Amino acid sequence: MKKEYVVVRIDASPDGTPYVIVSLSLTKDFKEGNLPQSSPGPNVMGFSNMDDMMKGLNKMFAGGMGGIGGMQGGMTALKIDMHEYKELGLSVGDKVNLELSKVESLGV
Repeated sequence: MKKEYVVVRIDASPDGTPYVIVSLSLTKDFKEGNLPQSSPGPNVMGFSNMDDMMKGLNKMFAGGMGGIGGMQGGMTALKIDMHEYKELGLSVGDKVNLELSKVESLGV
């Protein structure tokens, strides 16, 4: 199976590891304007102290505030290491192809 996507968002890994989260949307959805718009409304969090911030971050990472980085449904996310990211030279708006195939193994 091969599909064409558009890069709609690039985020640093939330756990601080040397990875990048690349969010993709199908090209046809991008052309039709069916992308969910990310608004700062419900995902904006205010904190008065460090304890509140840590509690809020734990909720966000657990999916209580829209998941990691507030990623919307209908998107595909890839976690790639920094070396691959630099090698590919990806930026928002680039078209990419993903090909998935099942490996047929004999025996074990």
